[in-house]
Amino acid sequence: MSERRRAVLEALRDSPSDTTINALARRMSLHANTVREHLDALVGAGLARRTALPAQGRGRPAAGYTALDPVAQDVRTRDYAGLATALVGHLARTSPDPEGDGAAAGAEWGRDLARGRACPHSEEGTRREVVALLDELGFAPDGEPGATTVRLRECPLLEAAERYPQVVCSVHLGIVQGAMVEMAGRAEQTDLRPFAEPGACVLHLDATVDRG
Repeated sequence: MSERRRAVLEALRDSPSDTTINALARRMSLHANTVREHLDALVGAGLARRTALPAQGRGRPAAGYTALDPVAQDVRTRDYAGLATALVGHLARTSPDPEGDGAAAGAEWGRDLARGRACPHSEEGTRREVVALLDELGFAPDGEPGATTVRLRECPLLEAAERYPQVVCSVHLGIVQGAMVEMAGRAEQTDLRPFAEPGACVLHLDATVDRG
C-alpha cells in the first residue's frame, strides 16, 4: 500500500477502538476527506472495521473505525495469489487465446469489484476510485490522486507475471477496464505497460464518463 495509507493504518492501530474520522484527521493533521478515503480502502481490504456509533442528537450517526489483525488478511491474500497463479498457468497452457481470455476474465472480475463502490461523477473521480481499488488489491499505485498515469510498484501475482507476463498483465488490464466500465460506462483509453520502468509497471488511464 502507499506510504500515506500505511501511515493511516498505523495511526489507527495506535488509536482506541471505534475512532472517528475527525479524531484521526486531527491526530495526523490531515483533511478529513483524505482520511475517509484511506479508511474506506482499509475496510475494503479487510484491514479495518467500520461501525455506526450511537447517535448524538439529530443527523446520521458517525462511523467508528478499528484496525483489524492483519494475519487473517495475509492468509487470504496468499490463498488468492496461489489460486490465481494456478488459473493463469492453466489458461496459458490450454486456451487458444490466453491473453484475450485473461482480459475477459479480468474485466468480469473488475466489474464485480466495482459494484457497490462510490459512483464517481467525473473522469478524475473514476480514476481515483480505480486507483483506490488497485491499492486494495496490493498493487501499491504511485501517482497523484486522479492522475492519468500511475506507476504500479507491487504485483500481487509477481511469480506468475514472471512466468506468464502477457496473460497476467492482460488480466490486470482487464480488471481496470471492467471497473471503469462499471463506474463510468467506458474504458477505451487505458493501457498497461509491464515493467516499463525499473520496479514498476505503468498504467495509463483516461476515463471518459458516459452516463447516457
